[in-house]
Amino acid sequence: MLSRLVTLVCDAALEKKAEDLRTLHVAQRTILADCFIIATGRSNIQTRAIADQITESVRDSGLASPRVEGYEEGTWILLDLGSILVHIFTPEQRAFYNLERLWGG
Repeated sequence: MLSRLVTLVCDAALEKKAEDLRTLHVAQRTILADCFIIATGRSNIQTRAIADQITESVRDSGLASPRVEGYEEGTWILLDLGSILVHIFTPEQRAFYNLERLWGG
């Protein structure tokens, strides 16, 4: 189920031209999630479009809509899918927070 959801999320993000898509398996490091998916959108408008596409794809597959944080500002949008946390950044925010370094990606 996890790998199917990861594929669904990644495909939806790529549909809206997400860049530098990374998947970090963090189950051994935290109880927050099993997996982080990190993507970059070139602008706030694109990050919102990526988040919308992921939400729509998840909903269309019969799963519950994710909890969403940061949508209004659009520089770092977090989608909580339970076992997966999706982080959608603008390039500046992604470089600043550098989750790949923090979580061993």
